Amino acid sequence: MADVSPMQNTEVLHHKHFSKNQKLTLWSTTAGFGLENMDVMFISFALSSIIASLHISNFAGGLIATIFSIGTLVGGLSFGMLADQFGRARIFTSTLVIVALATAGMYFAHNIWILYALRFIVGAGTGAEYSAGVTMVAEAFTGKKIGRLMSIVQIGGQGGSILAALAAAVIIPRWGWNALFLVGLLPVAFAFLIRIHLKDSQEFEQAKEQRRANQQETIRVPLLAVFQTPAMALQTIGLILMMMVQTGGYYGLMNWLPKIMQKQLGLSISSSSMWMIATIVGMSLGMYAFGFILDYFGPRWAFGIFLVVAAASVYLIPMANNAWSLLLIMMMVGFFSNGMYGGYGVVVSRLYGIDVRVTANSVVSCVGKLFGGFFPALIGLMMDKTSLSVVMVFFSAIYLFSFLIMLLIPALGKKTQF
Repeated sequence: MADVSPMQNTEVLHHKHFSKNQKLTLWSTTAGFGLENMDVMFISFALSSIIASLHISNFAGGLIATIFSIGTLVGGLSFGMLADQFGRARIFTSTLVIVALATAGMYFAHNIWILYALRFIVGAGTGAEYSAGVTMVAEAFTGKKIGRLMSIVQIGGQGGSILAALAAAVIIPRWGWNALFLVGLLPVAFAFLIRIHLKDSQEFEQAKEQRRANQQETIRVPLLAVFQTPAMALQTIGLILMMMVQTGGYYGLMNWLPKIMQKQLGLSISSSSMWMIATIVGMSLGMYAFGFILDYFGPRWAFGIFLVVAAASVYLIPMANNAWSLLLIMMMVGFFSNGMYGGYGVVVSRLYGIDVRVTANSVVSCVGKLFGGFFPALIGLMMDKTSLSVVMVFFSAIYLFSFLIMLLIPALGKKTQF
């Protein structure tokens, strides 16, 4: 892939240079990620109330995220292969409805089994939402460096997290945790109106036309293609393990930080929301910084810096002794622990062919999220049986593990490919 100059790269970020479909792709992806982030944060803020109202253990509460991750795997792989076969735009539109309706259905979840079922359905839609979204953004800007652009889309998605924090502070104390999930219906009309006009990229359409002209079929089982050679299989497995750490750390921190804060500093749900917003602001700043480093120095430097500092920053959390120190610490932890999330969509979309690209993003994201989804339950078990210091050591160790895996993936050292 040809490199571009800094001037060309800067123009990619200027809205006036975008085509209509590029704008639609960016807006619809941002809205979809906002809905996904909002849904995840709803569980984070409601978790203490869910555990109390349903009379379940911390371990059973942690399993909510695990069930969600299983649904993400099933839906992501299934819809991902369909998107590679028939087009990204149609799949991307249908998954929005699935996520929104199942999220709103949480209003009627008055026992843990209904809650588990709905979280599975939400996960199924969310898995395809992410994979199709990052692929469409990458394909809409073929030949351009898109680290910062993908990060900006992810930052826009963080708006859903902030909305969740504000909604939780207002709704849970007055109407209970069930009512919080009705807010999930709000972004649907906006996002759906955008997506009905969304088209697949020229790159995908040209590849499809070329296959027709050559009378070639698409790869029948794209899932197998991402493991086709030993080198590709090792690359895919390595990226899965890195995504496992990324999402496991994120879900673990986001699901349990409010509970830790409420216990450690005696904060109410409303106060916890304010400090969670500080974490989200830190994440957003981190995403942009990561995208900048990725564009100019390549993925090895970007992931390396963020993973090492993330491993060290988690030790700051127990040091918080007042509200202001907690705010600053959470911003720093958020900056490094989740700043690199947007990089996975860039890396996978550039390393795999167009016939299997959504499937590759689904495999890396969904399988990684499946394994990472066990982390909240594991952390809940550690909180029940051990201490906060043990939990912090665990977080640090997983980030260092991801750093070592990253060094073992040769393609991540090829700066010009990105």
